[in-house]
Amino acid sequence: MAVQSIPALFAQRVVVGVGDMGASNNPSITLSTYALGSCVAVIVYDPVVRAGGLLHLMLPDSSISPDKAVSQPAMFADTGIPLLFKALAGLKANPMYYRIFLAGGASVLCGNDNFKIGERNIQATGAILARMRLSARYTALGGTSNRTVHLNVATGAITMKMPHGEDQFSLAE
Repeated sequence: MAVQSIPALFAQRVVVGVGDMGASNNPSITLSTYALGSCVAVIVYDPVVRAGGLLHLMLPDSSISPDKAVSQPAMFADTGIPLLFKALAGLKANPMYYRIFLAGGASVLCGNDNFKIGERNIQATGAILARMRLSARYTALGGTSNRTVHLNVATGAITMKMPHGEDQFSLAE
């Protein structure tokens, strides 16, 4: 029988659903979101205070449904990204140290995708970050494959799983 470390015994996975957000500074937490298609995951990590957040945004602009933006602001890029940064500020994260990873925005529909939601999500996310004078350290955007991402809050390690394999990224250095 393998001996596990104490933190491993108490490790918890927090699943962030579509149109939702999670943030933590608890080292036993892994923030995860599954099956990103046209949606975009915005992962932000501050390696100094070891706090991280994950936003699973679904649409680029809340103006299409102002009522929904009030009840579920994480659904939209323009309301969700500021919400994510506000949650991280509450954990004493400092924008000067933010490391950002973006994933998703795929075109997963067969045939002609007239709405181009994935592309529009990528564009909106990039524009919002640029207005905040922030940029992503790593991106895994576009294409036609879905993605699942996990952020280990203790280490800043990201695991991204796709149908054809797995990639690792670190937001700690």
